[in-house]
Amino acid sequence: MFDHIDPRSPNPLYAQIAARVRVAVAAGSLRPGDALPSVRQLASRLRVNPATVVQAYRELEADGFVELRQGAGTFVREVRAARRAGERAPQAATVVRRMVAEAGRIGVSVDELHAAIADEIGVKAP
Repeated sequence: MFDHIDPRSPNPLYAQIAARVRVAVAAGSLRPGDALPSVRQLASRLRVNPATVVQAYRELEADGFVELRQGAGTFVREVRAARRAGERAPQAATVVRRMVAEAGRIGVSVDELHAAIADEIGVKAP
């Protein structure tokens, strides 16, 4: 889940961590009641300051994604289906942006890309 945290990104590390948790919750790979890694564990794993992880967890708590339990850890909260879907939409847009950029880089036309996507998902291209 935290494999794509990039210290060189213009996005702050805490925001990247929080975004990864949001995506995991939206995708259903993190379920209500699941424990997140402790602050120390995650900070050590990512080689970041523990304050960075605390900031990410606090943002997630403020947004209603997790619950911080003193002395017990950080746990995923129940998130409504509509909210999970709302988190997936921007991620889908990001995937499409990357795909279009890569297609352009290798010289794939819009029509070729459209046909390939339609074929991949089993829909007839217009």
